[in-house]
Amino acid sequence: MTLLQVLLAFLFPPLAVLDRGCGSILIVLLLTACGWVPGVIAALVILNKND
Repeated sequence: MTLLQVLLAFLFPPLAVLDRGCGSILIVLLLTACGWVPGVIAALVILNKND
């Protein structure tokens, strides 16, 4: 997880998980549509999980 990915996770969560695959992008996009905080949390969890 790089500093750029963390910043993107806070600014626009789906953009931070682009390199993690289509499923991750869709999950984060749906959670971001429900609310900004769930999208950020999901993006950070996905970024941290795959390291």
